[in-house]
Amino acid sequence: MASYKQFEDLPVWQAATDLAAVIFELTGHEAFKYRGDLVNQIRRSALSISNNIAEGFERGSTPDLIHFLYIARGSCGETRSMLRFAPKLGGMEKERAAIDRAADFCSRVSRQLYGWIESLKNSDIKGQRIFDDDARRAYVREQELAKFREEFNDEAAQKALEEGRIGEYQLRKLQALAAVREAEENAVKKRGSHEK
Repeated sequence: MASYKQFEDLPVWQAATDLAAVIFELTGHEAFKYRGDLVNQIRRSALSISNNIAEGFERGSTPDLIHFLYIARGSCGETRSMLRFAPKLGGMEKERAAIDRAADFCSRVSRQLYGWIESLKNSDIKGQRIFDDDARRAYVREQELAKFREEFNDEAAQKALEEGRIGEYQLRKLQALAAVREAEENAVKKRGSHEK
């Protein structure tokens, strides 16, 4: 998973700003002239998508980020709703294809936001503001354990023994280490379930 230092690097933020630019251009067309409230509201909602992504990212905690991503997703829905409503006012036949493309763009951004929200909800990282030394050490331990399991599962260890890359003593040592790490992981999970 990629790690981003600033919100400007986020692909979904970039897509949201592109969407806002599309909306601003579309609502500048003649068909939207004299539709002041609709134009103002759709522009605000389109711009709100990227602004909420940025605000959530800058807050530094995963729960805050998720909260603001949901708001961004809501603004995406609001924008799409107004795009679906606009042609009902009449006089927008020439803009219909552009309106449909913009609405589809909204749907794509919304799906990106949903995917990110779901991955964050399933993440053990609580955000940079909450990522203290203890959390960092626990995270590093989990990453090391996952790497260890990937590299030294029973099958891989047995193969290394057969190929002469490790000896019988090293194999037992690796298996013991794996058992200790698994016990640590289970203890952490059990402690975490009691805290909830």
